[in-house]
Amino acid sequence: MPLAVVRSRALVGLDAPAVNVEVHIGVGLPAFHIVGLPEAEVRESRDRVRAALLHAGFDFPNRRLTVNLAPADLPKASGRFDLPIAVGILAASGQVPANALDEFEFVGELSLTGAIRPIRGALAMALAVAREAHQRSLLLPAANGDEAALVDGVRLLAAEDLFGVAAHLSGSSPLVRIEPAAPNSASPAGDDLADVKGQPFAKRALEVAAAGAHNLLMIGPPGSGKSLLAHRMPTIQPPMETAEALESAALASLHGAFRTEHWGRRPFRAPHHGASAAAIVGGGSNPRPGEASLAHNGVLFLDELPEFSRAVLEALREPLETGRIAVARAARQVEFPARFQLVAAMNPCPCGYFGAARCRCTPEQVQRYRSRLSGPLLDRIDLLIPVAPVSEAKLMQAADGEPSRVVAARVARARALQRERQQLANAFLPPPQIDRHCTLDERAASLLRQVARRQHWSSRALHRVQKLARTIADLAGEARIGAPHVAEAVAYRRALDFGAAAGATMPGP
Repeated sequence: MPLAVVRSRALVGLDAPAVNVEVHIGVGLPAFHIVGLPEAEVRESRDRVRAALLHAGFDFPNRRLTVNLAPADLPKASGRFDLPIAVGILAASGQVPANALDEFEFVGELSLTGAIRPIRGALAMALAVAREAHQRSLLLPAANGDEAALVDGVRLLAAEDLFGVAAHLSGSSPLVRIEPAAPNSASPAGDDLADVKGQPFAKRALEVAAAGAHNLLMIGPPGSGKSLLAHRMPTIQPPMETAEALESAALASLHGAFRTEHWGRRPFRAPHHGASAAAIVGGGSNPRPGEASLAHNGVLFLDELPEFSRAVLEALREPLETGRIAVARAARQVEFPARFQLVAAMNPCPCGYFGAARCRCTPEQVQRYRSRLSGPLLDRIDLLIPVAPVSEAKLMQAADGEPSRVVAARVARARALQRERQQLANAFLPPPQIDRHCTLDERAASLLRQVARRQHWSSRALHRVQKLARTIADLAGEARIGAPHVAEAVAYRRALDFGAAAGATMPGP
């Protein structure tokens, strides 16, 4: 009895495991069954595939069709299996040669007219094909060609419709091969750090945070420039390496938000404080990456941090520590990378004007507002800095700060030192490497011990200050961490001094 086997790909997190689409045409009453743990979108492909085949001028077998998606214990979702199912029916019914199928992997959703629609996760699938030793070509929708072409080492064929695929398999009209070609890296947005007037202390903190990929929390009244500073972070971050850009692009492709013009630009995600925990860390019956994973290798900006739900804030503790998010479901567990840099902003009290005459917040309200941020969460934030309002006289003057390109050059030099020394940013150093790469001289060690004892820091907070001092030393080009570097790091790792945030201007380092 006629049988055809077509190779395709599923999506499980950032992985794209191989799937064999087995099509069998047997005797019996006309029927069309799809087995192998298909979800609703895959079961609905029966009607799409039938209409697409007939509209493209092919015969649809009026017999008993059984489609098996193997392995059977792997959930299959989305319409990406439409094209391999249709090709399998054509091969099993003898309308295209079956001996050529082993050279290809097929993914694509079909419209009722036979056109091939774009899919999510094409870049992740191309990466999976490139990692394997076989020499198969990936045949995918033409609309996904640009993103899949970012992957080197894989043969790509793009098709507009089902008729073109059948013509290629028959040898009558070959499809054009897509050559891998990474586009030029996207330049940062038009914002510039020089646009921010005043705030020398906060600008320096932003530079230190970018140089070591440290997490940053800014505390200050409304209008002090916290959001303005946060949106300038991408303009001073170092350029992405190819591996980082591919991983970030693959996550955006899974979410359906990838754009070629964003290639090489570090992600900047700024979800609203009403976002749910699933929206931030990912989830759903067919788990997709959340905002934390979409910010991988970039910045996750949380404005009005205490206004986020407690569930959201506590869910961020694990990725802040490990750089990964595990989304567990009853049938499976999916893991997404989430090595983001957290930049957050908050007011010193519910009204925002703590310490000023206009503040009407009661002590209980202030305490309740501050307690929304747990100690373990604050322990994972490297820089806790106050941002004071800028005077009217300063606002009326022309901007005179350093442009982003000057600061970015210093940040890039510091990151280059870190790559040469330890192959990763200082913020991501695990405890065993802190003693090796963050050695302090005697005066610096004595100062850090005194401050840690006085402030009752946890071991995690102590390590974060040590890594922060390492970054400050890297910016200065110093091989060893001295007392001035530790002193500056301690100034950034202040307790939540809401009084300073509300009024007093902080001195520069």
